[in-house]
Amino acid sequence: MSSDGVNNERRRFLIAATSAVGAVGVGFAAVPFLASWQPSARAQAIGAPVEVNVSKLKEGQILKVQWRGQTIGVLKRSESMLSHLPEVDTHLRDPSSADSEQPGYATNEARALKPEFLVVNMHCTHLGCIPQVIPQVGAQPFDADWKGGFYCPCHKSKFDLSGRVYTGVPAPTNLKVPPYSFVDDQTLVIGIDPEGTA
Repeated sequence: MSSDGVNNERRRFLIAATSAVGAVGVGFAAVPFLASWQPSARAQAIGAPVEVNVSKLKEGQILKVQWRGQTIGVLKRSESMLSHLPEVDTHLRDPSSADSEQPGYATNEARALKPEFLVVNMHCTHLGCIPQVIPQVGAQPFDADWKGGFYCPCHKSKFDLSGRVYTGVPAPTNLKVPPYSFVDDQTLVIGIDPEGTA
């Protein structure tokens, strides 16, 4: 075998080995680069949309998530819970949500795209405390004729099961409804309005 043949074999081996090491290096560099395209926790807190799986929520349960540094609640309501909404209209400050911050598609009694799911900013509109969710109908220490809803223990503000504020409490407006839309029957996205709405 000539010395030229040995050098060619060695050259091919070195080129193949260098190429393999380079490919592995590119792979290691690409993974963090591609991962950097995903929104960070900080970006999500600033305002990136948040997906919420609602498939396992039971009636009367609320799921709390963070969006833009705020606690957003997704409450699954039963037909019975929804049936009590008209019963409290005369006790509410803004039953039609005319003076409340919300998207146009939430200007109905349920204040929701789908009546069974209430999506609401959980911060009391008085001083920002997080109200308790008390979906059960029945006498409570703060209301003898409670029809279910939200109760803020900080300063005793009350909201119905659509987040509408009662009269005679410190909170000035209804709980806010953030922009949201449904991807499918099991998933909603907080931070994005449905197409063609605002």
